[in-house]
Amino acid sequence: MSAELELPGVRLRAEGITAGYGGDPVIRGITVGVNPGEVVSLVGPNGSGKSTLLKSLAGMLRISAGQVLAGDSDITNWPPEEIARAAVGYVPQVDDVFGPLSVRENLEMGGYLLPRRQVGERVSRAVTVFPRLGQMMSRSAARLSGGERKMLAMARVLMLDPGVFLLDEPTANLAPAIAAALLSEHIRQLAGSGAAVLVVEQRARAVLAISDRTYVLGGGEVRMSGTPAELSASPEFVDSFLGGHATPATAPDG
Repeated sequence: MSAELELPGVRLRAEGITAGYGGDPVIRGITVGVNPGEVVSLVGPNGSGKSTLLKSLAGMLRISAGQVLAGDSDITNWPPEEIARAAVGYVPQVDDVFGPLSVRENLEMGGYLLPRRQVGERVSRAVTVFPRLGQMMSRSAARLSGGERKMLAMARVLMLDPGVFLLDEPTANLAPAIAAALLSEHIRQLAGSGAAVLVVEQRARAVLAISDRTYVLGGGEVRMSGTPAELSASPEFVDSFLGGHATPATAPDG
């Protein structure tokens, strides 16, 4: 990733969030936050509410209680396109690119809120951030590898200069080596460029290695939180998420 990229970091704060899909809420009273330059991870078992939380922050689900702040703006229950305008970018776990469209066309779609004169400039910048995409601009997204698709999904969000990235399972279905590279070479460096990054991830050990702080969800609530080192010192966390074998976990510089 280009070291020259500078993103307009925005502090995101969600307080007392309750949301679901109708009927009983899936998440209840969740409070999380991420600051510019941080990677904050959300881990927990399947069904704990991690993806539901991200969808509610991105405006995909209605929040029945609580408040979401992006900087000084209360964006609670704003439409997704208005949340995007407020510099909050969301990359879902699935359906994150348009398969029939080329890489270039996907990037241009990511800039749909921009004045037309800015789209070409932002495409060029996205390619400098993710150089591999520059070698396949005319290739359809359906022909990309899993890792390349995730790069394209993040590059599409990058088109709008987000201050906050909400990433849902970015390493799902990727080989371990590719997943590790995506986390360390791209996601960590988004934070190094000034953005606030909130990431849902099942690979607890791998994501702890790039995280500044981590929230552990269970049953739709925050059960634990802390730095990687603090959580790695917790027998409960180690037994549940690290296979009973802890190693010191610290976030890298930057």
